[in-house]
Amino acid sequence: MTYFEVFDLQPKLRIDTAALEKSFYRLSREYHPDRFAAKPAAEQAAATERASLLNDAYRVLRDPIRRTEYLLELEGVELEEQSVRATEQARAAGEQKKQIVPPDLLEEAFELNMQLEEMKMSAKMGDDDPQLRKDLEAAKGNFTRLLEESQKSLEAEWDSWDAAVESGDDGAKDAAKDEMVALLNRRSYLRNLLRDVSEFV
Repeated sequence: MTYFEVFDLQPKLRIDTAALEKSFYRLSREYHPDRFAAKPAAEQAAATERASLLNDAYRVLRDPIRRTEYLLELEGVELEEQSVRATEQARAAGEQKKQIVPPDLLEEAFELNMQLEEMKMSAKMGDDDPQLRKDLEAAKGNFTRLLEESQKSLEAEWDSWDAAVESGDDGAKDAAKDEMVALLNRRSYLRNLLRDVSEFV
C-alpha cells in the first residue's frame, strides 16, 4: 500500500493538507494499538504495523518536497542527492557526496568557492576584507532569489503532473517527472551553496 492509498488519495502533488490532517487523526484513533489490547497477538501486531504506516505516510505527505520525492520514488526515480543511501555510502568511504551541478550555476559556484576560500584564509589571519564580505552578501542574495525561482518552477510542475494524472497523459507525466527531478536537484544544490555562504555572512 502506498502512502497515497493509506489516505485514499490519488498520486497527486497538490493535496488538501487540512483534510489530510483530519484523516490522519481519524485513522490514528481507529488504528491505535490500545484499541487492540484485548485482541490476539496477531491483531495487535497488525494494528501496530498499520499505525506505523499511517505515521510514516502522514509525515511524508504533509511536506510538499518530501511528497514530491516520494512520488518520484514510486515512479522509479532515485534522487541520488536526496537519497539517504548515497549519503551513507559517501560517509563510509570518507568522501563527499557527489552532487549534480546545474550547468548554468557552474561558473557562479566556482567563483563562490574561491571567495569562500579567501574568506577562510582571511579569518585565519585575523583579517576582514569588506569587499569580499560584500561580494559574498551579493552572492547570498542571488542564490536566495534563484532558490525562490526554482521553488515556483517546481510548484508549476506539480500542477502539470496533477493535470496529466487527471487526463491519463503518460507523455505529459514523463515530461513533468523529468522537470521535477532537475528542479529538485537544482534546489538541493542551491540550498547547499546558501548553507556554505551563510557561514560567513
